[in-house]
Amino acid sequence: MTEYVVGVLIAFVIVLVSMIFHELAHGLVAYWLGDDTAKSEGRLTLNPTKHLDPFLSILLPLMMFISGGPVFGGAKPVPVNSRNLKHGVWGMALVAIAGPLTNFVLALVGFLIGYYTGAFMTGVGIWGEILADVVTINLGFGVFNLIPIPPLDGSRVLYAIAPDGVRNVMAQMERWGILVVMFLVVLAPGVISAIMGGAINGILEVFYWIVGVR
Repeated sequence: MTEYVVGVLIAFVIVLVSMIFHELAHGLVAYWLGDDTAKSEGRLTLNPTKHLDPFLSILLPLMMFISGGPVFGGAKPVPVNSRNLKHGVWGMALVAIAGPLTNFVLALVGFLIGYYTGAFMTGVGIWGEILADVVTINLGFGVFNLIPIPPLDGSRVLYAIAPDGVRNVMAQMERWGILVVMFLVVLAPGVISAIMGGAINGILEVFYWIVGVR
């Protein structure tokens, strides 16, 4: 029981840290591209209370962790005034992709540390568990946020490359897209887990290729 509680606490801390860096990345890229909205609203900070959504950032990922599925979630969207951004819709796409890319970088760093220090080879050690959670949780966040349903980050990238007809549909989905996401999570968790599990395994194969195992 004690080990289980420790595991949940470890996951909780990693979730918080991962989402903070995810949201901070959005805000920093927006600021670098000319929009200071996130900065003026205090979002360029490591303070978790400024970024995290009680359901998407805490309850949802912990529920998925406890159930044994891929850990994923989201956070309060960083406020961005797209009219202030350089490069138009492509600027918004860069802001959006910064979050998932940050999670993938964190996952890769955790993987490399775990692999080269031997922490993954020692079995149940606490450092191996922590680093494994860093990898899986960040991969889960990154993949989940790339789902192209507003307001998730993947929708901003899709919007930049989509024809006008698709853009109009996506703009109308903006108000209730998060309800679609919650609907899928609650009613079709197996489908989402299967899709995300495949994507996560594919990225892990790339990580193993980087260290020369594949």
